[in-house]
Amino acid sequence: MPEKGEMHAARPHSRLEDAIAIVIGTLVVSLGLVMLKSVGALTGGTAGLAFLLHYYSGVSFGVVFFVINLPFYWLSLRRMGRAFTLKTLISVTLVSSMVDLHNVFFSVAIAQPAYAVLMGGILIGLGLLVLFRHKTSLGGLNILSLYLQDKHGISAGAFQMGVDTLIILLSLLIIPPLLLLYSVAGAVILNVIIAMNHRPFRYMA
Repeated sequence: MPEKGEMHAARPHSRLEDAIAIVIGTLVVSLGLVMLKSVGALTGGTAGLAFLLHYYSGVSFGVVFFVINLPFYWLSLRRMGRAFTLKTLISVTLVSSMVDLHNVFFSVAIAQPAYAVLMGGILIGLGLLVLFRHKTSLGGLNILSLYLQDKHGISAGAFQMGVDTLIILLSLLIIPPLLLLYSVAGAVILNVIIAMNHRPFRYMA
């Protein structure tokens, strides 16, 4: 049931508000990804798969992230609509570009991987929350998790937490065990942020 005070009709975001939120959300997410990348860590979801392929092949993270998202747009178009799909395509493209472009403006040197993973997970979680609240995502498993929440009431955060754990376990042969543990902790923090703040009727705009 809607919480007290939320029974009034929700007023949707304007296109300008959506545009600003997409830029801010993707910027925050990309900064979090850069922090993970700086210490060779990873996260869950489609970004986690992109990290694995990036570390294994040496191909740019941005390129890999953009390409592996392509198959999910069909599901998004059929299940979530054209507006959501277009905004998601824009968001994915911005993140794919920003992760690599950040290196042009600054370099990241973090002595403690635990700090990088902690802050990276927080930044990615906050950025995704902004995107989710403006009816967009970063493709891939985000699309699937949002669809399951909207259509079947399955928590987006809980679903992604389970899938993220499986994806991170696939990295056992690529990154050191301690860094893997840090990555798991970062993924948990990321998804706790989403699970606590992105719920049906909690935010109506």
